[in-house]
Amino acid sequence: MIGRLNHVAIAVPDLEAATATYKNALGAEVSEPHDVPEHGVTVVFVNLPNTKVELLHPLGDKSPIAKFLENNAGGGIHHVCYEVKDILAARDKLKSEGMRVLGNGDPKIGAHGNPVLFLHPKDFVGTLVELEQA
Repeated sequence: MIGRLNHVAIAVPDLEAATATYKNALGAEVSEPHDVPEHGVTVVFVNLPNTKVELLHPLGDKSPIAKFLENNAGGGIHHVCYEVKDILAARDKLKSEGMRVLGNGDPKIGAHGNPVLFLHPKDFVGTLVELEQA
């Protein structure tokens, strides 16, 4: 059902410093910061030849990333995202197997402009998983 790894998302307390680290120390191609109010984040895309890294910073006090950073002050991996061809079919299959879809179960539009869903980390060995229709 899952396709390629789309991205790894890293929550960061200082978006400017994290962007500079990827750009200057690692020589990565990075985007300008992009606000995604629907998800409560500001994101910078680090483009790699085989995938992406998303640097996530809270956009507002109610951001889920703000809560993550309260518990992980230095930042860290927030989630991994896998591509699926049909997000509704993937959701239905996972739910039929007892997996929990976060929120109301309806896909939202993600930072890349595609439908996304998040899966409960307790169902995936402690890892928050995002599915993105690609």
